[in-house]
Amino acid sequence: MSRTVIENAVVATVDPVGTEHARGWVAIDGTRIAGVGSGDAPPELTAGATRLDARGHLVTPGLVNTHHHLYQWLTRGYAQDSILFDWLVALYPTWARIDADLVRDGAAGAMAVLARSGCTTVGDHHYVFPQGSGDILGGIIAAATDIGVRLHATRGSMDLGVSQGGLPPDFAVETTDAALTASADAVARYHDPGSDSMVRVAIAPCSPFSVTTDLLREAAVLARGLGVRLHTHGSETVEEAAFTLERFGMGPTDYLESVGWLGPDVWMAHCVHLDDTDIARFAAAGTGVAHCPSSNARLAAGTARVPALLAAGVPVGLGVDGAASNESGQLGTELRNAVLMNRLAWGASSMTGRDALRIGTMGGARVLGREREIGSIEPGKLADLALWRIDDVEHAGIADPIAALTLGGQPPLARLWVNGEVVVRDGDLARADQDDIARRAATASADLAARA
Repeated sequence: MSRTVIENAVVATVDPVGTEHARGWVAIDGTRIAGVGSGDAPPELTAGATRLDARGHLVTPGLVNTHHHLYQWLTRGYAQDSILFDWLVALYPTWARIDADLVRDGAAGAMAVLARSGCTTVGDHHYVFPQGSGDILGGIIAAATDIGVRLHATRGSMDLGVSQGGLPPDFAVETTDAALTASADAVARYHDPGSDSMVRVAIAPCSPFSVTTDLLREAAVLARGLGVRLHTHGSETVEEAAFTLERFGMGPTDYLESVGWLGPDVWMAHCVHLDDTDIARFAAAGTGVAHCPSSNARLAAGTARVPALLAAGVPVGLGVDGAASNESGQLGTELRNAVLMNRLAWGASSMTGRDALRIGTMGGARVLGREREIGSIEPGKLADLALWRIDDVEHAGIADPIAALTLGGQPPLARLWVNGEVVVRDGDLARADQDDIARRAATASADLAARA
């Protein structure tokens, strides 16, 4: 196995006690972290190793993205001034014309930007599968493999069209049986439950306003029978709460709980509008939350009660959400946005930069059920690491290196390792041609716009 030792760096381990090293080292053996500590690395680890002098740099765990819609890279800049429901209605007709080739090119663009912003694990929620569109999930997985990021894909679905009282147009939904069959097939074909897995698959009906009660209930049974996780949107907007109250006579949390959707194998996106009772139920069940601060702001959904969620013990991770509601597409910048937006809503002491870093790393690992494998720099864990330059003109002399990442402009990314392999070097993709990815994404965006 090849060994790399990163030396003379500031190291933020995000271990259970938040250990940091002002001048530290991290050793990588093959796909695993072999050691971490202060001062000089032990000679037995440096002998025969590739040694990287990282003075002027900060090492953190790789960032974990818990919620995205990668295909939406093709529809950035649409419906710029709309709330969620109006935005969806504007975009459904375009999304209903995607196919596997377009999605692969769009997903590659989205994941290239994620990797260049320090993201090593990508959680994607794909729920639009037009008839005859090919192997969309396979295309997303192929793009992730080319770039080198770890992928938590989902087989999403919608079966509640407008004629049945749902929000999507009828031509954009599947039948309940077709969605369940395709979900089981996706798990059988692509899910790898191994500890060093690069691809896992969850089952993910889209939202209470786009899927039937039958699909939600049966998807939960199916996922638990297959031993995979469950994902959906929950309590994102006041309009969603009004929808579930009118249609089911209860709020979103009550409704989702009634169909088996609270539990340690479930995570939900956004969760902006949770009251104290909802938060207590999430905590008791171990249900995770994907916090998407920029998207919540873009769609004027509100600010999730992240400090209250954390205080209750709810697993919370960060999410970019789809690039059609967060055109940046970067996960690194969500650290800063999480701090600023939560402070604006809940007070100056409600979230620290280190809180945001923990949410973006170990928090995300917990949400995805991988806290034993990723999310912190500890011996034996997978070597998913980000090396940030903090001696450049934007950050040189800053009093706290963590503040450079969580309060300042995103530092340049010197290296990104996934499974011990370099996937970003000096800000550029190391395994894939990012110029080609950009050209293909632009062509795919234009093609999809012409189809619509």
